[in-house]
Amino acid sequence: MMGIGAVKKDIKVMILTGFAGLVAGACSMAIGEFVSVYSQLDIEVAQMKRVKRRNNANKVQGGKEDEDEKESLPKPTHAAAASALAFSVGAIVPLLAASFIRDYQVRIGAVVAAVTLALMVFGWLGAVLGKAPALKSSARVLFGGWLAMAITYGLTKLIGSSGHGL
Repeated sequence: MMGIGAVKKDIKVMILTGFAGLVAGACSMAIGEFVSVYSQLDIEVAQMKRVKRRNNANKVQGGKEDEDEKESLPKPTHAAAASALAFSVGAIVPLLAASFIRDYQVRIGAVVAAVTLALMVFGWLGAVLGKAPALKSSARVLFGGWLAMAITYGLTKLIGSSGHGL
């Protein structure tokens, strides 16, 4: 949305771009998470098979432990759904901030303000859940998000204003 906001003032274009980014980002995150967790699952299943072969060779029985191990294996579909949901929740923030503001300058400011607040909250929440320092984590997420917005806005503004088809 910041990229399109750099070169197009039309609210419909900005909202459509934000929605397309939400869908594309959620799909990308879900597929990436699915592939990553499925790879981890393959590694863990292969390890379980090696241990089972070794135990069978040594005549050691697993029984209940095998079932517990299978239950604790990562679930690629759950990870993909969680990743898509988390991305979508984050992507809704700038969409909502921009949806009801007609004035271009105010709309860009509202998106930056809403995203700033969301980045601080998400950074803090991640720190609390991960038992990490909240201030440091929030600042890292905030500055990373600002950097991403600035790069996207700046590069799109540069390309858009150079007259290459926009």
